[in-house]
Amino acid sequence: MMDELHRAYLSLGSNIEPQNYLPKAIGSLREHGQVREISRVWESHAVGSDGPNFLNACALFLTTLGAYDLKEQTIRQIEAGLGRVRTADKNSPRTIDIDILLFDDKPLNVEFWDYAFVIVPLAELIPGFIHPVRKEKLTQVAEQVKGRTWIVKREDVLIS
Repeated sequence: MMDELHRAYLSLGSNIEPQNYLPKAIGSLREHGQVREISRVWESHAVGSDGPNFLNACALFLTTLGAYDLKEQTIRQIEAGLGRVRTADKNSPRTIDIDILLFDDKPLNVEFWDYAFVIVPLAELIPGFIHPVRKEKLTQVAEQVKGRTWIVKREDVLIS
């Protein structure tokens, strides 16, 4: 019997050598499951600090692990392997940050869902998904946040 595959939508962000670390993170994810889709890369200002700008993307990741094990066994391992150092300052610059946004269609980390760097790339992958708080399609929410936040598409940064 095959293990059931879970669908996890992940937010990936980096503001230390992001052109280097975003592709490495996707490569590392591929060693732990299937990366099915990847959004384009978006640049935005750091939130909560005056650190360097972030590059962000979202990916659809298929895994046999549950949400907790995905975070503890895979995501934390990838972040540590790519030099992520966790400090008391949750907004400090980082090589990579990976968060689970949606697990089997169940929204997680809903406090991030109003940030442009989360919603704009996620809306590329699941435009018709209904925002868990605003009850609007992600495409609508993405357009609203783009109107009040500086965020630009980075066609020059490719991750696959």
